[in-house]
Amino acid sequence: MYENKLDEVPVKAVLASVDTGEFDAETSMKELAELAQTANAEVVGTVIQKKNEYDSATCMGSGRLEELKGQIEELGAEILIFDHELTGVQTRNIENIVNIRVIDRTTLILDIFAQRARTKEGKLQVELAQQKYRLPRLTGMGTALSRLGGGIGTRGPGETKLETDKRHIRKRISYLEEELRNLKKHRDFSRSRRKKDGILCVAVVGYTNVGKSTLLNSLTDAGVLAENKLFATLDITSRALELPDGRTVMLIDTVGLISRLPHNLVEAFKSTLEEACSADLILHVQDLSSPYMDEQAEVARNLLSELGCDGIPQINVMNKCDIALNPDMVFENSTTVRISAKHKYGFEKLLECISENLPETSRRMKLLIPYSDTAFTSRIRAEGKIFSEEYAENGIIIDALVDIKLISQAEKFMISD
Repeated sequence: MYENKLDEVPVKAVLASVDTGEFDAETSMKELAELAQTANAEVVGTVIQKKNEYDSATCMGSGRLEELKGQIEELGAEILIFDHELTGVQTRNIENIVNIRVIDRTTLILDIFAQRARTKEGKLQVELAQQKYRLPRLTGMGTALSRLGGGIGTRGPGETKLETDKRHIRKRISYLEEELRNLKKHRDFSRSRRKKDGILCVAVVGYTNVGKSTLLNSLTDAGVLAENKLFATLDITSRALELPDGRTVMLIDTVGLISRLPHNLVEAFKSTLEEACSADLILHVQDLSSPYMDEQAEVARNLLSELGCDGIPQINVMNKCDIALNPDMVFENSTTVRISAKHKYGFEKLLECISENLPETSRRMKLLIPYSDTAFTSRIRAEGKIFSEEYAENGIIIDALVDIKLISQAEKFMISD
């Protein structure tokens, strides 16, 4: 049985796809090439075959695979990557024909996630997705898994290697799910604590490689890895950001999205993605320079809807306007802003948009509070924030961020600049 992971040394890869009209095969193959390069593979050839339906035994058909075998040998390819999910039987049959390692799009994405995960939760989520993907495919992976095995306390008399492997994987899945449930409890507690403390949260979401981490770094000096690669960062990063109106929000980076994201991966990362669902505002970052911007945005919107984020206010953050061919095709308004995260262009407008679209939890006000009401100044200081205060003849002039509970009382003390 072949390992799922690509080697650290770049390997020569051929990409294959069967175009049944189910999706845009050409566009998807370009994305698969990017995924392969991200996983440290060198793409030396691609093949797309038009068919009405997938071949149940070999996905592409044995005749076409025999032709492909010659091309693979000529190119010196070491791995064949299919742009669809393959069954265990299909993987085994294809490998028997082409005589090199065969993986599918999902295995490739899981491999990239395994390489990129840094936190304990990220690693657990990736392994859970891998194990759930591997379990139903064990049966078709060949006779190597069907030998009888022995061992005290590990397997019953006559139990096959395949059955033992399945039992081991199921046990591992249960353990991983329990560990993630415990981490989710901790995350839920942190989330409810933030709500209780009145901390506003802004989730940064979007297709992979649209510039989310660059935006977070530029806004907050977060120091998050930002590479021009798919899934450069997987683990959640939270940083405080002060807005022009004086309020401080928690900015949360989330994992990048991709078309046909493996179901097991969505399930595994659900607790992470749920950060977006509990946010007060979502920044939907989009790559204005990409010819596939609309399709990518639709993928992100559909997944957010699936997670239950429909009622949360969203701002369309149109990034990379500095390299877009026609940035003016997007009109700015109260929920759409053009920026360059790399060059910090458009940030003033973006921060204003964030302030306007967040629920009002406090308001910046200039007040003249009579000396007879100085206790109210103490309440403002305790519940909000005072930027400056000046002692005048008839009271204290303060520039303050006033908590929503005190706004109506504070209005009678308001003065103009």
